[in-house]
Parts: sequence; structure tokens; C-alpha cells
Amino acid sequence: MRVKRGTTSRQKHNKIRKSTRGMTHGNRVSIKRGKQAIVRSLQNATRDRKNRKRTFRQLWNTRINAGARLNGTTYSKLIANLKTANISLDRKILAELAVNEPVAFSEVAKIVSKNGK
Repeated sequence: MRVKRGTTSRQKHNKIRKSTRGMTHGNRVSIKRGKQAIVRSLQNATRDRKNRKRTFRQLWNTRINAGARLNGTTYSKLIANLKTANISLDRKILAELAVNEPVAFSEVAKIVSKNGK
């Protein structure tokens, strides 16, 4: 007796439909377009995971620069003086200090400016 593919095809199609839930323009309904949409969405997710790191670093640098300029220096001078003073605060922590703890950030900027000169 021959084996038909009805259940297998339906399972594969249901898997595609489950992955395309919430999509529009026929991507949810059509199996062929759904497959293409899944591939595209996974490509976008991979690309954007890489871009997220870039975007956050830009945001941190902007926040550090704003805090540094409030304390009479610039971003590049602050980072260079941090390196010469052997203070290991990464950009994420510095940005957090600049936004939420401006007093602590100004203290760091003062210490660094003394050691940098």
C-alpha cells in the first residue's frame, strides 16, 4: 500500500503558518510567500542583532560626550585621560553615570582631569 504525504505536508504547512502569525500581505496565508517571509525575517534578525551593538555604543558615546561637556571637557579627552589614569570604567557604565548619577560622573571627570594633566 502506498504512503501518502497528506499529514506530513499539513504539518509542514502548519509549522510555516505558526511562524508567520502576525504577518500581513499574504505572507500568513500563502505557503510559498510564508517561507520567503520567514527566511527574510531571520536574515533581518541576524543583521539587527549585530546592529544593536553598534547602536548602543553610539548612544553611550553621545551620553558620555554630553556629560563630559557639562564638566568642561570632551569625550575624546575624557576617554584618553581615563586610559592614562588606569581607570577601567567601560562606556556603558560611564553613560549610566552621566545620565542617572551626574554628581558621581563629575567626580570621575575631576579625578581624571587631575591625573591627565
